[in-house]
Amino acid sequence: MTVSRTRNATAAAVVAGLLMSGCSSSGSGNSGESTTQAAPMAANDLQGDYQQVIKTVLPSVVQIDASDSLGSGVVYDDKGHVVTNAHVVGKERTFKVTTATGEQELTAKLVSSYPEQDLAVIKLDNPPSGLKAAKFGDSTKAGVGQIVLAMGSPLGLSSSVTQGIVSATGRTVSEGRSEGSTGATIANMVQTSAAINPGNSGGALVNLDSEVIGIPTLAATDPDMGGSAAPGIGFAIPSSMVKTVADQIIKDGKVTDSGRAALGITGRTVLGDDYKPAGVAVVEAQKGGGAAKAGIEAGDIITKLGDTEITTITSLSETLAGEKPGDKAKVTYTRGGADRTTDLTLGEM
Repeated sequence: MTVSRTRNATAAAVVAGLLMSGCSSSGSGNSGESTTQAAPMAANDLQGDYQQVIKTVLPSVVQIDASDSLGSGVVYDDKGHVVTNAHVVGKERTFKVTTATGEQELTAKLVSSYPEQDLAVIKLDNPPSGLKAAKFGDSTKAGVGQIVLAMGSPLGLSSSVTQGIVSATGRTVSEGRSEGSTGATIANMVQTSAAINPGNSGGALVNLDSEVIGIPTLAATDPDMGGSAAPGIGFAIPSSMVKTVADQIIKDGKVTDSGRAALGITGRTVLGDDYKPAGVAVVEAQKGGGAAKAGIEAGDIITKLGDTEITTITSLSETLAGEKPGDKAKVTYTRGGADRTTDLTLGEM
């Protein structure tokens, strides 16, 4: 399974084998009557919760027109900063932004983009009075089964809301390397069953406390099914990472501390004798980087990081996504057909 970005210019995809089934319960006597009477009240309470969350958060979700694509964004502060995905802004530097009411089209400029985490910050040229910043929650507290709402502009339909649950946490996911995609490998993503479609990218994944816990970014794809959308399998960048990146961009104009581990190499996937991916060839070991300090050279082929087999650039990126700068790592590589191992200290991306 792969994933695709979800700006409006690109379709997200279908995963084979998804099954849905209903469940029912039966009863008799007074206990059955009590259940029947309680259900409408519970449904009304939940509906009221949904409507309150939408009323609170939706004014902070905007539509972003980046010339060749449409995406979504979330108002980050009352100064007009809006956080979105790097693949939404692409190479553009100026944007048209439409608020949730749809009554006012604003202009904005890029502050900075950080493709490695698929995040970007833009700033409204003239923030309107009463601009409401969203409240960002603690994504580390997100739990499987938690009810969430996804807000954005799927297929250009601004101010759309879908509902689902947190399906999993801690996912490491790589974007497909298609045109317009950053190809980023992102750790600790929140998986959700809330529908995420093209145009939802950069919007808000919100809990019932009206807190943004993630930025919807990717939808699952299955190449065997023609790359069409996979209902109920979407991924959001956790709010903890969003805040880390956005705060640095707003303060310094760029990301100064990524918190992401790196070997300090430029590499490419190589094939074995069976024409299957067999490792990552080092094209360059950057001077002063962890790999160079450990004696790894251009031409070496990395096959393991710790106990994890490395067959492609993507598998190396996904393994590194679970590490931190300063961590110690054992690297297995081949040189001249002979296997070697070395211990090194991971650097920072």
